[in-house]
Amino acid sequence: MKNRSRMDIASAMPEIAQGGAIKTRIMYSAFISFPQLKEYLEILVDRGMLEYAPKEGVYRTTESGRRFLKTYKEVGQTLYPKESKITKITATTTTTTAAGLH
Repeated sequence: MKNRSRMDIASAMPEIAQGGAIKTRIMYSAFISFPQLKEYLEILVDRGMLEYAPKEGVYRTTESGRRFLKTYKEVGQTLYPKESKITKITATTTTTTAAGLH
């Protein structure tokens, strides 16, 4: 797995907790250690992106957390679009070569 930024890790957690998730599920799904989990949960709860439901023992993504995820994904798509020029050039070259056209 490639090294992830703190922002990548912080954005994974609200994504995981959208339907409600216990600590263990968040930790394993985000591929982080327990000390990292505690650190990020504290930050995300303090910033209002996650909330803890003590009766159920789960964390849930708040409206603020959903807005953060939407914005984070939009920025990612702007910086790294799925169909980049390099991908299009490679696909065109592969199709042309496969058809026997050079």
